[in-house]
Amino acid sequence: MDANKEKKEKTVKLVYKLDEVSRLTGVDADTLATWEEEFPFLCAGLTGSGEKFFRQQDVAIIGRIKELMAGKTLTMAGIKRRIEEEFGLVRSQHIHPEKLRKALNNVRDELQDIVSSLDGGRKKKA
Repeated sequence: MDANKEKKEKTVKLVYKLDEVSRLTGVDADTLATWEEEFPFLCAGLTGSGEKFFRQQDVAIIGRIKELMAGKTLTMAGIKRRIEEEFGLVRSQHIHPEKLRKALNNVRDELQDIVSSLDGGRKKKA
């Protein structure tokens, strides 16, 4: 029976309900909701019944945010950068709209060339 108990303790859950996350991290639900807005990489999922759930990594991130905020040495932007670095989260790079437009126009032109070459290979029936 002791082996089963040890096995259960070592079993790590993949997802945690909101109340479990609050209990484990000591962060209340309202604060978690605020952090979800502030930190884009922190995003709870929803069950079919509408309950929030968090992944293991989310729980670790929440704990780290709490630690960094308690230290009061970093701004919110600094905390975001630190979390992204520590957890290997990729920050989306801002692409200038004109550069994006040019790239999309190039793709469109290439696709039109492909369509033209495919249409050119067909013989039209009169």
